[in-house]
Order: sequence, then C-alpha cells, then structure tokens
Amino acid sequence: VQLVESGGGLVQPGESLRLSCAASGFTFSSSAMGWYRQVPGKERELVATISRSGSTDYADSMKGRFIISRDNAKKTVYLQMNILKPEDTAVYYCYTRLYVTPFWGQGTQVTVSS
Repeated sequence: VQLVESGGGLVQPGESLRLSCAASGFTFSSSAMGWYRQVPGKERELVATISRSGSTDYADSMKGRFIISRDNAKKTVYLQMNILKPEDTAVYYCYTRLYVTPFWGQGTQVTVSS
C-alpha cells in the first residue's frame, strides 16, 4: 500500500489549496479514504472522510470550507481547501484502512500565513 500526498504549500489567509493523494497497492475503489492533519505537539485530527460510494463526512471546523472527493479511475483522493485560516496550518495526511490495518501517507505541509 502506498499513499502519496501532494499539493501542500504556503498560502495567505482566505486563499485556497487543493491536496491530492495518489494511491496504489490496493483496490482503491473498494476503500474508504480520509484526510487527517497534525500540528506539532498535538494529536492527529480527522479532517474529512469519503466512503467507497462517495459519501462524505467532515470535522465541524472544516464543514463548508473543505471538500473531499475521489477519482476512482485515477486512484486519487482530493481535498479542496477554501477560505484557509492560519489555524489550518498543519501537516496533512492521507489515510485508508484495510480490514483493521491503517495506512498513512508521508504527509504534506500546509502553511497559512500572511
């Protein structure tokens, strides 16, 4: 299983960014996917999930600003982040779970600063 995130970077408050996670090594279309984020010194927190059928769920602070989506043909899950705030600064991780085993990407840094 391999999850490779991309798309992070430095943006100003109010701007948008789209993260991508390219998956391989498992049946992507049959797997739920998710995005988490982590700030140094804090626990990793859930951002959003998307089921294999496309149903989505978000952490309260991301509702209305972030959109998770998936392209099964490209084996890629996306996280569109809008109206970014400084408190969104974190390392963002792609996640999936096969049976009971979790898998994580290496993470991509998102920094929101003026």
